[in-house]
Amino acid sequence: MLDQKTTIELITKAKKGDEEAKTILFEENSPLLKSLVKRFLNKGVEYDDLYQIGTVGLLKAINNFDTNYNVKFSTYVVPMVIGEIKRFMRDDGAIKVSRSIKSLNLKIKKFVDEFSKDNFRKPTPQEIANKFEIDESEVIFVMDSASMPISIYTQLDDDSSNGLLLIDRLNQDNSHEDIIDNIMLKETLKSLDKRDKKIILLRFFRDKTQSEIAKVLGVSQVQVSRLENKVLEKLKDKLSG
Repeated sequence: MLDQKTTIELITKAKKGDEEAKTILFEENSPLLKSLVKRFLNKGVEYDDLYQIGTVGLLKAINNFDTNYNVKFSTYVVPMVIGEIKRFMRDDGAIKVSRSIKSLNLKIKKFVDEFSKDNFRKPTPQEIANKFEIDESEVIFVMDSASMPISIYTQLDDDSSNGLLLIDRLNQDNSHEDIIDNIMLKETLKSLDKRDKKIILLRFFRDKTQSEIAKVLGVSQVQVSRLENKVLEKLKDKLSG
């Protein structure tokens, strides 16, 4: 395994066109790349094609990695590779969910409903994992795989008179694109307190609306909006510092 100092030196050389440095980085991160690619098997795209798409993400990670980030390069690689594969499957590949995943997701949903009625709260991913004797990561994967994509013209606000669409919000938040990409970095997420982390996870990983988050936190939608902006600013400061 390369240490952080050596990795940074190789990235600097690779950015300047050093092919040997780039090759070493690819070889070093190949096991990680393969493990990420395996998450998307059995979805209608061949492994070799997924791997090639993953290498594009790895190359982007090399080119875009800022050595001022206080994170390991391998941590930065993960969202870049996953994002590249997801973009391909969304735009060019048909994402097919297997029957076994659909079946497990239905069982999980049933368990969540029953658990919520008995305990007055939703079970944690770990509690679901224990129930079905699977890894917590598999629980998240199954639940996410069964989520249906939404239109960019989906209305975001409960108040129909407002008429704010998802595409409007995307246009407003273009300046935050880099922030949203980088909040996937574990080191940065760990620095947040429990409430701030919950807002980020619900908003950007679970696609919850501000109204839905407000109900979870027991505050108003306006407060959620303010909290969200503060957290994004906090993340921006941490990532740029």
